[in-house]
Amino acid sequence: MNFRKATDILFAPVSHADLAETLDVSIALIRQARLGDKSAAHRSPPTGWERAVADLADKRASSLRRLSEQLRRQ
Repeated sequence: MNFRKATDILFAPVSHADLAETLDVSIALIRQARLGDKSAAHRSPPTGWERAVADLADKRASSLRRLSEQLRRQ
């Protein structure tokens, strides 16, 4: 693995779109749910958001763990 590939993995973000896709909702809903409670555009988070965020966090952690292991073996 080279420097560029390793840092691409390291710097890869989890986006609003990733969470929206996982929850099968719009990106706009994710953005609105992240607004402050007093904002007129605020919406409640989608049902099941806790599980979806945990799943995305697990996937990200696994990806970083694999990267670490690959680099340590080199």
